[in-house]
Amino acid sequence: MTGAQQSFGGDWTSEKLERVRKYLKAYTTVMNKQNFRFAYIDAFAGTGYRTLETSENDTNLLFPELAEQESQTFIDGSARIALEVQPRFSKYIFIECDPARFAELEQLKTEYPLIRDDIILVNSDANDYVKELCLKRDWRRRRAVLFLDPFGMQVTWDTIEAVAQTRAIDLWILFPLGVAVNRLIKKDGKISETWRRKLDAMFGATDWYEAFYRPKVVKGLFGEESSMEKVSDFDFIGQYFVKRLKSLFAGVAENPLPLLNSKNNPLYLLCFASANPKGSTTAIKIAQDILRR
Repeated sequence: MTGAQQSFGGDWTSEKLERVRKYLKAYTTVMNKQNFRFAYIDAFAGTGYRTLETSENDTNLLFPELAEQESQTFIDGSARIALEVQPRFSKYIFIECDPARFAELEQLKTEYPLIRDDIILVNSDANDYVKELCLKRDWRRRRAVLFLDPFGMQVTWDTIEAVAQTRAIDLWILFPLGVAVNRLIKKDGKISETWRRKLDAMFGATDWYEAFYRPKVVKGLFGEESSMEKVSDFDFIGQYFVKRLKSLFAGVAENPLPLLNSKNNPLYLLCFASANPKGSTTAIKIAQDILRR
């Protein structure tokens, strides 16, 4: 986490950081008046990225213009923003699977000595740890903001289900709209079994195929032939994901923020959901205001 890494990589990275920062500030201000302990959880607190390949067995990187350095600056920034928010959180939980990147996180305790005892570093798979944290912790007197910001399709639906079941966590999630999902949904509907399984695991459903395609009959050399036609665009895919979130959470922001590259192509969709029935109305109101352009 050098000085160079602290600079933001591009407009889309700084844009999402600013949205999260505003929410964390509003959240701690409200929670500081409540009788709860409340944590900030960053599930990909190192770079959050794995080996970058383009085979169908690894769909983490599908937009070649995404450089790891740009993404590294975002993750570093999210951790620092949370640590510097005032009023402060009760606890900070940073999760990173990669040993080398996890070792870098140790510097946070040195750089923030006044709160070092409240910084919890976890060297684990994000999905595994978040599910364990959500399902095995008593959340009745605890609250949290969880930031799920994977580079690609690492977050699985069962993790999101576990978050919703706490009835206590506010979730910011980076949905890989253009960087992965739209590129896997081929125009002709011919999607490999490997990619289908990845999409099933991410959406927690299989009806995405029927939602994104419709049958089409065309005239060929040997008469009429049936095929599938893609009818989903970026907006439709985003709406489908928001609908899936609504099936679990007490409240979901209706206006997720598309994060665009320099060519105005959507890379991600920054989404917000609140699991707490009592607090969701206020949380959604704040988040929707922050997400407006």
